[in-house]
Amino acid sequence: MQKSEPDDPKGLIAESFRIDGITQSDCRTIFLDWALSLPADADPDRAVPRLLSRHQDKPHDHPMQTVMREALAEPSRTGRRGGRAGRFSQS
Repeated sequence: MQKSEPDDPKGLIAESFRIDGITQSDCRTIFLDWALSLPADADPDRAVPRLLSRHQDKPHDHPMQTVMREALAEPSRTGRRGGRAGRFSQS
């Protein structure tokens, strides 16, 4: 295993690129484990771009590349609110 890096302290992201036949589902699970294992003062919004840059030499279509790019994307909004506010308009 590589020396621990601040953005990937357990080496999970780096290891995912070495797993043959890894699926996008596997990468999502690894990414969640990575996110949960970050120190409390770490900023994932800054760590993910650095990790993408660090692993830019890996295949662009690798599932972990896709998962990390998706993590940077803004969540889509449905425009609908849940609960009572979604069922009744305020007058």
